[in-house]
Amino acid sequence: MSSTEDEHVAELKEWWSRNGKPLVTGGLFALVIVFGWQAFHKYQSNQSQGASILYQQLLETTLTPDGKPDAARVSDLAGKLNSEYGGSAYAQYGSLFVAKVAVDSGKLDDAASELKAIVDKPANPALGEIARQRLAQVLGAQNKADEALKLLEGDADKAFLATREELKGDLLVQLGRTDEASAAYQKAKAALSDEAAVGGLQIKLDDLAKGDA
Repeated sequence: MSSTEDEHVAELKEWWSRNGKPLVTGGLFALVIVFGWQAFHKYQSNQSQGASILYQQLLETTLTPDGKPDAARVSDLAGKLNSEYGGSAYAQYGSLFVAKVAVDSGKLDDAASELKAIVDKPANPALGEIARQRLAQVLGAQNKADEALKLLEGDADKAFLATREELKGDLLVQLGRTDEASAAYQKAKAALSDEAAVGGLQIKLDDLAKGDA
């Protein structure tokens, strides 16, 4: 990995550590926008002009005023990124867009396929972890919480620890394993410095405590 790529991954980790919690609960889309747009500007001189143009078109297609992107157009643009620049960060940002649109359309199997491809061979570790957590959310929505938890086994980079542990807690609640869920939420809380995010976790912990009462 080049020094420039290392810097980009470090920035991604730092931003996620500050903002990841609301993204897990409120959707991955904001992260894709922020870092995709950063990539477009910061690496335009180092990336193919064609990839830059395709990515800009993908942004414009997805960020529609009415909030209802043309799913077919999004898929077409992301497909071009994958076919022409497969394996690049640009292509994988495109896949995240496709997965987001698929989730919004209730096509969870399609979203899972897009995300799994990133998890299996990420352009960088940060993108891989974000796709992993998003895939776990999709599997949870498919009532595959056990499979989702397996995805989240092992150590996580510190920048992603809070969101991973909170997601584990949500999945464990789904499975009725409340003691383990509480422990996961406590780990997530300990990894956070954002008071607003801690407050959201505290609500979940309080709800578990009420259930045990």
